[in-house]
Amino acid sequence: MIHRGIEFTVTAVAPGIWKWQFRIGDRVVSGKTEAKLNLLAIRRVQLRIDRELKKIARD
Repeated sequence: MIHRGIEFTVTAVAPGIWKWQFRIGDRVVSGKTEAKLNLLAIRRVQLRIDRELKKIARD
């Protein structure tokens, strides 16, 4: 999937547990989140991408 030009992945690890990953430049960011719905997990990753891009813009 792509959000603001950043490609990211979200995969189910267990029921209600999602593993996600994205890359900005040379930096790879990954983690896990708990959500019953995959759309909620995707939204959380999109918000994380927004935070990372905002952090880069400030620097």
